Amino acid sequence: MFNSSYLTSAIPPLHIRGLLLLTCVLANSAMADTSRVIATGGATTIEGSAGGGLVPWAVINGYNSSDEWSASAMATHVQLNDFSLNVTGASLSFDNSVELSVARQTFNLDTLGGELAQDIIGLKYKIAGELLYTQLPQLSIGVQYKRLDDFTLPSLVGAKDDWGFDVYLAATQLYFDALAGHNLLLNGTVRATKANELGLLGFGSQTNDDYQLVIEVSAALLLRDDLALGVEYRQKPNQLDFAREDDWQDVFIAWFINKHLSVTAAYTQLGSIAGFDDQQGWYLSFEGTL
Repeated sequence: MFNSSYLTSAIPPLHIRGLLLLTCVLANSAMADTSRVIATGGATTIEGSAGGGLVPWAVINGYNSSDEWSASAMATHVQLNDFSLNVTGASLSFDNSVELSVARQTFNLDTLGGELAQDIIGLKYKIAGELLYTQLPQLSIGVQYKRLDDFTLPSLVGAKDDWGFDVYLAATQLYFDALAGHNLLLNGTVRATKANELGLLGFGSQTNDDYQLVIEVSAALLLRDDLALGVEYRQKPNQLDFAREDDWQDVFIAWFINKHLSVTAAYTQLGSIAGFDDQQGWYLSFEGTL
């Protein structure tokens, strides 16, 4: 499943390691705590924000509550038929309301050779509601700034820019005893984006530089308080002329070992990527939280 380069690429680059150190210092100095219920911070997506694996949720990463800090770090590997993706990231959250995240994505072109890489800086803010105990779902708005390292290949396939912003609105609610006595989490996210394949193939195109509205949904059944089985579906904007961009989906299982360590595994079906059809494979992510 894993190629040997993963061990090297899983080591965070300097700017990620710097934020990891900063989050640890700030969280400790602010007496980071774990007041919230286990699993309520979700996992970390491949773009660095709290959620599932593919879809951001309205939840805020970590387990901090009012006037508390929390810091998280993650490493993720996705192995497909012709490509692989490595992601390292970190996040800092406060007051169960604000989440700042960074992520570094390295997309290896295993069949063609070479790689694409981008940095993502995310900010999420809870605007209303709560995940638990209220009729109104938790609502959060998020923005992600993305920039590619090298625009050569994206420009050749028709992308217009090497950077862009995604803006999304997410709604997440946990329903108690919803299915066979188990709790059920439902999430819906609406995203405005110009990103081609998350931005790894640039932003917009020479023929269409408008923002596209896409829908992303998740459902997770809590088999136990610390074990979730779920599915995700993510629409893609499909703006490039040279090859179609298919919607993404996965089936995942997340084990929240305790409030400081979790692991998520998934089977992913990503369709056509850069002209290579039937891209499917496995996803594995580890997350540590203060």
